[in-house]
Amino acid sequence: MSQAYTRRRTNKHRRDIIPLIALLMLSLSAGCTQSDTNQTTTPEQSPQAQEATSAPSPQSEKIKVVTTFLPMYMFTKAVAGNTADVEILVPPGTEVHEYQSTPENVRAIATANVLVKNGLGLEEFLDNTIKNAQNPKLSVIDTSKGIQPLNEISPVEKTSQKEEEHEDAEGNPHVWLDPVLAKQQVANIRDGLIAADSANKATYEANAAAYIKQLDSLNSEFQQTLQKNPSCTFITFHDAFPYLAKRYNLKQVAVVEIPEDQLAPADIQNAVKAVKKYKVKALFSEPGVDNKLLTSLSKDLNLTLRPLDSLETGNTEPQHYFKAMRDNLQTLETACK
Repeated sequence: MSQAYTRRRTNKHRRDIIPLIALLMLSLSAGCTQSDTNQTTTPEQSPQAQEATSAPSPQSEKIKVVTTFLPMYMFTKAVAGNTADVEILVPPGTEVHEYQSTPENVRAIATANVLVKNGLGLEEFLDNTIKNAQNPKLSVIDTSKGIQPLNEISPVEKTSQKEEEHEDAEGNPHVWLDPVLAKQQVANIRDGLIAADSANKATYEANAAAYIKQLDSLNSEFQQTLQKNPSCTFITFHDAFPYLAKRYNLKQVAVVEIPEDQLAPADIQNAVKAVKKYKVKALFSEPGVDNKLLTSLSKDLNLTLRPLDSLETGNTEPQHYFKAMRDNLQTLETACK
């Protein structure tokens, strides 16, 4: 088993291909106003951010910032407040690992001042999309800059021979699920926005400080709650939680990879055998996943299948991060007793 982070793939690896029509549309509409307001319209800010946010300088227009997927949007919106126009490329609930860019994504990047990404190889669609956008003035903020990535920290148990292995040499990308590392991501966003829009430095600093303070409180809650049941062992079906596990002395003992379609009886048997290899207290899936294999597996093992949110779907309001993470904390506390 390679020491690189391994991620489930049910389809063959596909290079992101921008159709010719995308480039034609880009040349015809470079000066057009962005559409699809359903993705770019966001709820009101949190009280903390509202207090810190001031209007942008009347002498200049707002800078345009595009973010890759939900956590990056929430963090960026928290820092920018109403001072910058912030958009999201990957609609919440869409699989970011397999995402293929659209002509709208190309146009958004072509007219943006700043692009905010998670990094660590997560957003594979970006390289070709940025190339096709042909925006030499684009500033890219890599929010994982300065973060030491984790590689595989627990075995990956495969239950289907049909699955293909995909390796990320840069390490596991799910750093946003550790509140302490999330602080570093917010700081990187703050610094990048200041570099791109120094006139609003004070606003970005104040908003970032308010959000980081909330992250500090969240970290304290996790520490105080989870220290009551140290070394809680769990199995998950998505290798999204190694940073969370390391931070709070949990043990992600295995990642069970399962097929998403064309389930065979052998897949269920293999999954049961894989889980039985480990003496675990908890079995975690993701919210909204309705997989008959997981339900059958949990019943066969007499374990309660509980949701653990990777925050790749949900509300775009920046405060949703704290709600979802506190829900995760409550789930962990219950499962680890």
